[in-house]
Amino acid sequence: MADLWVSKILKEHSVISRGTIKAKSNFNVSEDVAALRKAIEGIGTTEKTLIDILTHRSSSQKQAISKAYEETTKRILVNDLKGDTRGNFEKLLVALARSPALNDAKWLIKGAGTDINILIEILASRTNKQIKELSAAYAEKTKKTLIQNLKTEVSGDFGKAILLLAEGARDESTNVNADKAREDAKALYHAGEKRLGTDESKFIEILCKRSIPHLRQTILEYKNISGKTLQKTHVLLRGVELPLAPP
Repeated sequence: MADLWVSKILKEHSVISRGTIKAKSNFNVSEDVAALRKAIEGIGTTEKTLIDILTHRSSSQKQAISKAYEETTKRILVNDLKGDTRGNFEKLLVALARSPALNDAKWLIKGAGTDINILIEILASRTNKQIKELSAAYAEKTKKTLIQNLKTEVSGDFGKAILLLAEGARDESTNVNADKAREDAKALYHAGEKRLGTDESKFIEILCKRSIPHLRQTILEYKNISGKTLQKTHVLLRGVELPLAPP
């Protein structure tokens, strides 16, 4: 299975990567809600206002706007955006207005079992808290848990890794023990390049459970041991190569 994963490691950020829009200083939720209402309810939709607000507010600020919008209008902002815009512009605005967890859930609903890039990019790059949030959003949409559905969609060693990532139980400590990282690097080397075939269980155990800082140190130790770069041997390191998504 390692051969299947190799080509995925160095793939660029895709559209399902979470954004990094910073919080707007002097944020006023009431002013934004009023501006959105005027843009949507007026004659013709004022696209510039929609773009300015939804692309210049952090995720938490946009969720506050959505909540206040619903309380004020008794309507859902995403539904109003769908009703007043079309095509790719509509898709972009809706994605910007939705919570990151719901966006992740929708991508997983769309790609589970059919697109391993989606599964890996989301589940290997989200924090435990983010995985719990997207799992809740997934369950609300599908009436089934994410893990229940994944069990019917993925199999083999890849399935084991994905299910482990979906638990959202990765070690998130920031302290790094170089000796332990070196031990893991040796274990990966002996489980992979130094043997005929690959002991996927060892890769899964280490790459799905260890903290991101620990894995970054393990990558350095691995190169010292083998002379090769570990990222090029296993796709589960995608979450190490890419920074963890912001909350």
